[in-house]
Amino acid sequence: MIFYTAETVFDALGDCAVRWQWKANALYAEFCFSDFATAFAFMTKVAEVAEQINHHPDWQNSYNRVAISLRTHDQNAVTDLDITLAKEISALAKALR
Repeated sequence: MIFYTAETVFDALGDCAVRWQWKANALYAEFCFSDFATAFAFMTKVAEVAEQINHHPDWQNSYNRVAISLRTHDQNAVTDLDITLAKEISALAKALR
């Protein structure tokens, strides 16, 4: 397992790094959509990917906004699982815009 820090995480994220921030020792991003239905569809797609890789985000939803925080809880760190999920999440968000 690879562990990331605030200094190394953005290189690992590559093109999707623009969307993500380092916040409270985790990756954090907010996604805004046109309406609740689109935000909920996004969350459903993220849930499907999370189940496939068995790695689940901490998130909040308020109407058209979804806030996501990623950290591997059993390692108390950001790992390669978080990078993989962040890239998938970014791709899903882009597809729904």
